[in-house]
Amino acid sequence: MNEKDPRAVLDRLIVDNREDYAGLSKLVGRNAAYIQQFIKRGSPKQLGERERGILARYFGIDEALLGAPQLLGAPQLLGRRRDGLRLVPKLKIQASAGSGALTDVEALAGQVGFDEKWLKKMGCEPSLLSLIRVAGDSMVPTLLDGDDIMVDRGAANRPLRDGIYVIRMDDVLMVKRLAKGPSGTVSVLSDNPVYPDWSNVDGIEITIIGRVVWTGRKL
Repeated sequence: MNEKDPRAVLDRLIVDNREDYAGLSKLVGRNAAYIQQFIKRGSPKQLGERERGILARYFGIDEALLGAPQLLGAPQLLGRRRDGLRLVPKLKIQASAGSGALTDVEALAGQVGFDEKWLKKMGCEPSLLSLIRVAGDSMVPTLLDGDDIMVDRGAANRPLRDGIYVIRMDDVLMVKRLAKGPSGTVSVLSDNPVYPDWSNVDGIEITIIGRVVWTGRKL
């Protein structure tokens, strides 16, 4: 495959980020063999618009690299450095911190520059960071409705440690505090005592999108 072919680009991203075909197929809502068949067999010939958008925003790249029509003047790669800053993509999605609402990956809302050395001091790989917005008050006082949070997607591939994460449960994207329990179970906790907790949830029922490593808010 030509290195600029969308299949080759996606395969390289999978290797570089230590992802797997089945996991990414699940991310885009397809059967476990969807991504592997696209890359290895060329079926489908092109990624669907929805699947392409999800993958592009997950990896923080322009959709054109995965086969989308190139817009005149559109950047080839999101997250590149400018004036010593790393541009972190800000996604137009929300993680529920309340009763929960069905949420899907939508368009890129913009990019915000952060000092790359500062990002790395937090133990993050800058290319695996995204910004999203909190919706709801179940994580008050730690996180407020409307806060922007920085999510380290690399944490999804590391052993779980207690902390605040963006997760998907029952097709709902939410931000919650996770605490490891016995025998592979996880407690899903709300910082606001008004909201219920879920204790000893089977870990396979939770899809970890990433760990929350920073938050910002308007005063």
